[in-house]
Amino acid sequence: MTRRTLRAPRAHRSNAVHPGAWWIWALGLGTAASRTTDPLLLALLIGVAGYVVAARRTEAPWARSYGAFVKLGLAVIGIRLVFATVLGSPIPGTHLLFTLPEVPLPHWAQGVRIGGKVTLEGLAFAFYDGLKLATLLICVGAANALASPSRLLKSLPGALYEAGVAVVVAMTFAPNLIADVRRLRAARRLRGRPDSGLRGLLQVGLPVLEGALERSVSLAAAMDARGYGRTAEVPPAVRRATATLTLAGLIGVCAGTYGLLAAAGAGYGLPVLLVGLASALGGLWLGGRRSVRTRYRPDVWGVRAWLIAGSGAVAAAVMIWAGARDPAALQPQVVPLTAPALPLWPAVGVLVGLLPAFVAPAPHPTPKQPTEAAQ
Repeated sequence: MTRRTLRAPRAHRSNAVHPGAWWIWALGLGTAASRTTDPLLLALLIGVAGYVVAARRTEAPWARSYGAFVKLGLAVIGIRLVFATVLGSPIPGTHLLFTLPEVPLPHWAQGVRIGGKVTLEGLAFAFYDGLKLATLLICVGAANALASPSRLLKSLPGALYEAGVAVVVAMTFAPNLIADVRRLRAARRLRGRPDSGLRGLLQVGLPVLEGALERSVSLAAAMDARGYGRTAEVPPAVRRATATLTLAGLIGVCAGTYGLLAAAGAGYGLPVLLVGLASALGGLWLGGRRSVRTRYRPDVWGVRAWLIAGSGAVAAAVMIWAGARDPAALQPQVVPLTAPALPLWPAVGVLVGLLPAFVAPAPHPTPKQPTEAAQ
């Protein structure tokens, strides 16, 4: 077998990865991030997600939203540090950095303070906490940049199609908004008009909102023309069984997910989650009988989709196993303040998440624009 045959092929319509695989991969990385506050592991998770996005992201408008999620994650870290500085931190510390003027509060506001002492331990705890949330946002941004929203909607079960339309429209609003802002700012720069500051923001905002309204009206017209909302008649017993299975499945999924995320529930979390998933899938299958729509060229869940989804599941499973075996290794101490360490096996599990960068079909390279010298 030559080296050329081991390389991932160029992406085209027939070998595109199922969008659900990208979301399972991203949710696996997010689950791994929710189990630790170690900044080294969280930085490794961010690096894995960023590398896969850089290697397999296309030039579609919805694929350019990853940078916005990264900026949002940085804003979350900054806001968390500001809150810890101004409102104080519940973590006691001995390394005093500075003292802010403290605002006197009434007696009924005991336990709340504004200003006061700011310690290194309190800021470290706030940074770890903010970095954990930022990593979750970046993992979700990676799924948004890699999975096509329209193909994800087409892959949903028939019972979730109506709710899926609303979710997909909400998911595509931010990427389309970012693309419109970039397009209008570039047009204003070409015309020699200001594109930054308050004046530029006000003059760009109205066309962006107008474009969003036009897309909403066009989507509503297209849905109405395609008979959106029509359902088939099903027996009352099937409707009751569908509601019972779906509700019980969702409760089981929530309870099982909580058990997996909680340190004390790792024993019962996985069985309850599997039972809940089986019940929810049964309810969705029965509920899909009400849908009269068909799928044109449905996406196939192939070997590459299994590898991509499995790599995210492995990262989450290894982190859950490491948290149950040695919880202290994933939660660095801040009192007393110690330097964080990089646990070996959790790091190896996170690195498995790089597999999509090598097995997913590679997007076609963007043709380079000719330079002025070449012209």
